[in-house]
Amino acid sequence: MSKKQIFVIGSSNTDMVVKSAKLPLPGETILGGTFLMNAGGKGANQAVAAARLGGDVTLVAKVGNDIFGKQSIEGFKKEGIYTGYVFVDEEAPSGTALIMVNEEGENCIVVAPGANNRLLPADIERVSGLGDAGIILMQLEIPVETIRAVVKKAKAGHQQVVINPAPAQPLDDEILEGLFLITPNETEAALLTGIRVEDEQGAAQAAHYFLGKGVQNVIITLGKQGAYFKNEEMELKIAAPVVKALDTTAAGDTFSGALTVALTEKKDWAAAIEFAVKAASISVTRMGAQASVPFRKEVAL
Repeated sequence: MSKKQIFVIGSSNTDMVVKSAKLPLPGETILGGTFLMNAGGKGANQAVAAARLGGDVTLVAKVGNDIFGKQSIEGFKKEGIYTGYVFVDEEAPSGTALIMVNEEGENCIVVAPGANNRLLPADIERVSGLGDAGIILMQLEIPVETIRAVVKKAKAGHQQVVINPAPAQPLDDEILEGLFLITPNETEAALLTGIRVEDEQGAAQAAHYFLGKGVQNVIITLGKQGAYFKNEEMELKIAAPVVKALDTTAAGDTFSGALTVALTEKKDWAAAIEFAVKAASISVTRMGAQASVPFRKEVAL
């Protein structure tokens, strides 16, 4: 396998989306929404983003033996993603997500993980070739013990692991120590560090926290403000293009997928982050998760 190979280890869901004028309050019913059903899940979204943007992608995930799982696998194949490690669970259903989106593109999401919760360390042992990956990309919609097992295996092989800590949950020092890159957004960075991240100064303080835990590189995504990068040698702030957001559902996933492609192509940090920010900015102008992910020709710099 090529050292440019990207292994994405994470979740696969089917997203059921309702777009309406506003998000409902507790106990409120809103009429007049538009319904969409899309392929989603942070792991799958990031794999699709990396594949569409030129990456050589293998997805490691688990789906149910149901119509959603079958549709997901077929969709991955059409995207050119290697699916030999998309395992099928005979007991749990495929993961699903219920998503509401308002007119400003803001969303709220509830996920029923299903088979994603059964992607376990024993499954990782069945993934031959993982040791040859150029980059291993993970999120937090699979069990943390699986993430820990992958990180331990990758560290032993001196491989680069990127963790997009979404949805945010505590990560112990064993996972953070020596981690190549972590990519939280403002909310996730605040939850993980206890530091409010509302501007570049807050991002710098949160990045300093992660570096102190042994993370080698930190990128904090700042929505329409772009992204902030810091390691022991340098710091950067990359601005985002001004766009009208329709749906921000997979913006972070698009950013992560694009970034891994740029890094496997040996782009420097500034060029890699600029590429990822541009891809994410395009994605927010479209509805859906994987449906919103741009192709390489749309993100040419």
